[in-house]
Amino acid sequence: MPAPLAFNPWVEQMAPPPIPAVQASLKSYGGAAGPVVDLSQAVPGYAPHPDLLRWLGETASRADLCGYGQIQGEAVLRNAFAADLNLAYQADVSAEDVQITAGGNQAFFAVALALLRPGDEVILIRPYYFNHEMTLRMLGVDVKVVDADPKAGFVPPIEAVEAAVTSRTRAVFVVTPNNPTGAVYLPDFLDALYDLCHACGIFVITDETYRDFLPAASGPPHALFSKTGWRDGFIHLYSFSKVFCIPGHRLGAIVCGNKVMAQLQKVMDNLQICAPRPAQHAVAEALPTLNEWRQGNTVIIDERRQAFQTVIDRRDGWSIVSIGAYFAYLRHPFGGRDAMDVTRWMAAEHGILMLPGTCFGENQQAFVRAAFANVGVDAIKSLAGRLPVAGA
Repeated sequence: MPAPLAFNPWVEQMAPPPIPAVQASLKSYGGAAGPVVDLSQAVPGYAPHPDLLRWLGETASRADLCGYGQIQGEAVLRNAFAADLNLAYQADVSAEDVQITAGGNQAFFAVALALLRPGDEVILIRPYYFNHEMTLRMLGVDVKVVDADPKAGFVPPIEAVEAAVTSRTRAVFVVTPNNPTGAVYLPDFLDALYDLCHACGIFVITDETYRDFLPAASGPPHALFSKTGWRDGFIHLYSFSKVFCIPGHRLGAIVCGNKVMAQLQKVMDNLQICAPRPAQHAVAEALPTLNEWRQGNTVIIDERRQAFQTVIDRRDGWSIVSIGAYFAYLRHPFGGRDAMDVTRWMAAEHGILMLPGTCFGENQQAFVRAAFANVGVDAIKSLAGRLPVAGA
């Protein structure tokens, strides 16, 4: 009798992807409460700009973009993105510092493969984005968790990060604005984090996919691109999906120095050879020309944030513990009931989809995450009469 087929134990031990698990509960929803309000997966709740749709169509039909492209990405997009970064961060990033990827998740996966070995350690801030934790564990990397402090805007104390560093620590990874909490890591904290990591000889990695939804008057998100020698220890991740409403086109970016880039080239050549080429050329057109539209969307998302805040503040038992950019992290009013059970019940009985806090780390049973940016203000206001309360 042959031995049973075996799987990678680092993958096999993981739970299935959480978003489909919650969305599956909709099969039991009969529609009595009204249209589905989907606040689960972060999907832009409005269409791409008509010009971008036109450029996507034009580039998709170009014969010269049907072949393989450069591993690092199309020069036209790398140049345009570098210019966009320099404007946003008052930085001096060049196209040589940019690696284009097939989405933000691939950017993280590629960096993890380039930097880390099984048994290495990475510090994540809890609650954390589940795909990051899953990626590390399936690669055999140990995850060291530092809890965010709700009293400090859901940012961890820098002393707690420092205390978590060990001889096996290779990087500290943060998401700002944060997924799932919406928290924004202010420049002073990021400066201190960079200095700590530099002193310890480890990388600081930031995922800033949602930085376009920071208030326009808030200034540069941080000054890490201005640090002397930043290319040796700082890595920046980004996705074009949210700002341009094109998650289906899978386009992201990594910004780093040439030493990291040399390793990324090897990884990227084996992951995908090159990111989708037509979309790269379309987004290169959009970056310098659709700024006014992008800024208008920031206003739209903030209107949704305010509407969501108002609804939750008036709903007995519910409370927002953190909110910003795309997300709100909520304390639900259902006592010791597990967050996954709560979200499945809300989907099946009330047609409201959120994600359970248990997706984002241990000891998060009391919380759920809402991607309020997904839906318009009217749909958000409808929650005032639909979001269940304890005892109802």
